[in-house]
Amino acid sequence: MLEYPELKSLSAELIGKFDSLWGRLDYKDASDRLKEIEAELSRPGAWDNPDALTPVLKEKSQLETKLAMYDDLKSAREDLDEWLLLAQEETDEETIGALDESLETFRSRLGQTEMATLFTHPRDKNAAILEIHPGAGGVESQDWAEMLMRMYLRWGERKGFATEVLDLQPGDEAGVKSVTLRIEGLYAFGFLRGERGVHRLIRMSPFDASGRRHTSFSSVDVVPDIEEEVEIDVREEDLRIDVFRSSGPGGQHVNKTNSAVRITHLPTNIVVQCQNEKSQLRNKLSAMKVLKARLYEVEMKKREEEQQSDYTNKTAIAFGNQIRSYTLQPYRLVKDHRSNFEVSNVDDVLDGNLDDIIRSTLIHAHAEQ
Repeated sequence: MLEYPELKSLSAELIGKFDSLWGRLDYKDASDRLKEIEAELSRPGAWDNPDALTPVLKEKSQLETKLAMYDDLKSAREDLDEWLLLAQEETDEETIGALDESLETFRSRLGQTEMATLFTHPRDKNAAILEIHPGAGGVESQDWAEMLMRMYLRWGERKGFATEVLDLQPGDEAGVKSVTLRIEGLYAFGFLRGERGVHRLIRMSPFDASGRRHTSFSSVDVVPDIEEEVEIDVREEDLRIDVFRSSGPGGQHVNKTNSAVRITHLPTNIVVQCQNEKSQLRNKLSAMKVLKARLYEVEMKKREEEQQSDYTNKTAIAFGNQIRSYTLQPYRLVKDHRSNFEVSNVDDVLDGNLDDIIRSTLIHAHAEQ
């Protein structure tokens, strides 16, 4: 635990950051918009068509979450001020300990709010659809893909986000051949869009009897779940829909009925599939949701390429162009190759503690804009 002079100095530094940040927050705009929505929902007849209110209710929930984050930060600042005043008079161990704890809470909430200001993409607030595909290397890369799946699911749990496996194709021996996740929470896409790219793992292979070191690759793609916000015109004649039996574990019903659905969008050759549900209809609805998100992303990339000729070169996803390396042997280190941010606690990262890495990529991307 730090001594009082150090705590006082650090508090002054963080309070200075708070004062600078607070003036840039959209607290008033968000609060005014929330009042407008609440007034709209309280009008007579507003609930006659509940389905039409879905986007409004979602915006309301997001505004409430954002304002709660701002209020928590302000409350932490007030608590810190009170403990600083008390510590001027009482320098006993209990008071200094409470000041230290209050400072850590304030630091955490300040960092969380500061990160939220880095979300500049128009779809950052959306849920994210995340796909993982192993590269060449058979069971090694498939096992690495499953490790990444677990990492992102654990990250979502840590954030209190809702996570859902839309599609999973298990590997022949271990791991997964591909997996599609949906992660929903405020700024889910904003947090995860920087994860798009190739992830490299270096380790002593558990599948190699000789105990040799192996390098495995898996690619991660992330698109925003646009839901009903944007109308994407998908014509039936442009689709080829195939149904088949689900693979892997899932019980007798899953494996003995044609419940899995694969949709091919013929003009773009985009292929999506879903087999996680027992119902063919639910799998089709999930697959269409992923397809629309992918088509939206393709359209957005086309528009961005028109405005920025070298966009493709900057965002190309290809093996050999890894964005991050996870080294387990001969030393232990996670390194993001864009921001050069490094973490030595690899196990913690693989267990879903990605916030520091994500923060570094957001700051790096923001600085390049």
